[in-house]
Amino acid sequence: MDSRVNPDLSAFLRHWPYEPGEIKARKIRDAQGEEKLQMRVDLGVLQMEMRGRPDGQRPFGYESYCDYHQARLERYVEEHGDGSGFVLSPEECSQLRLESLQYYYRYLSLYALADYGGVCRDTEHNLALFDLVRTYADEEEDRFLLEQYRPYVIMMHTRARAHLRLKDQEAHKALEDLIAGINRIQAFFEEMGQRSLSEECEEVALLREMAEEILRAVPQDPLGPLRDEMKAAVAREDYERAAALRDEIRRLEASPHPK
Repeated sequence: MDSRVNPDLSAFLRHWPYEPGEIKARKIRDAQGEEKLQMRVDLGVLQMEMRGRPDGQRPFGYESYCDYHQARLERYVEEHGDGSGFVLSPEECSQLRLESLQYYYRYLSLYALADYGGVCRDTEHNLALFDLVRTYADEEEDRFLLEQYRPYVIMMHTRARAHLRLKDQEAHKALEDLIAGINRIQAFFEEMGQRSLSEECEEVALLREMAEEILRAVPQDPLGPLRDEMKAAVAREDYERAAALRDEIRRLEASPHPK
C-alpha cells in the first residue's frame, strides 16, 4: 500500500452516512475516468463495476461465472447430445450464489438511480443463473437456496421493464409487462404446489400497486390493448392465457381510479 494514502475511511464515511431502510447509491469516476457504482452499506461502501461482474473479475476468462458454466454446458451438449448428465457441484453452486449476490447489490443500486436498463440486464443474469442451478445442481438444497428468491427477482425485472415502457410513453405495454410478471410469479408458486401463497406475497402486491398507479395516471382506457389480447387468446384457443388476462383485468378494474 502507498504510505502516502491514509487507509482510514472514517472521514469519507461521515460525509456519506448510512441510513437504515434507504438504498443509497451513486455513480462516480475513478482516476482513469471510468464510471463506477458505489452503494452505502452499514459497515462501509461497496464499489462495483458498471458492466460485467460487479467485482471486475473474469472467471476463467468469461464475463461471469454463470457464463462460464453456460459455456461448459454447451460443450457438454455438443459432446453428449443433451445435458442430462451435466452436474453443478455444491462448491460450484456456492460460487454461483456469491455471484448472484453481487448482481443483487448492483441492480438494487441501479434501481435507486433509475437506471432501469441496467436493472433489466442484471436481473436477467440472475434469472438465467437460477435456471442453471435449478436444472443442474447436484444437491436439492442448492436449488432451494436460490429458488426462494425467484419471485423477488421477477418482480424487480418486471418493474424495471415497466418503467422503461412508461419512459417511452407506452402505458399499455407497461401494464402488459406487469400482468406477465404477476403470471410468472403465480406460475412459480403453482409449480411449487403453493398457488395460494401468490395472493399473499409482497412481490405480486407491488406489481399490482404499480399497475393501479398507471391506471390512475392514464386518462384513457389503458386496458383496451389487454382486452384485445384476451380476445386474441380466446380466438387461438389459448384459454389459460385468456383466463389469466381476464382475472387481472377484473382486478385492475376493481381498483380505485378515476373513470
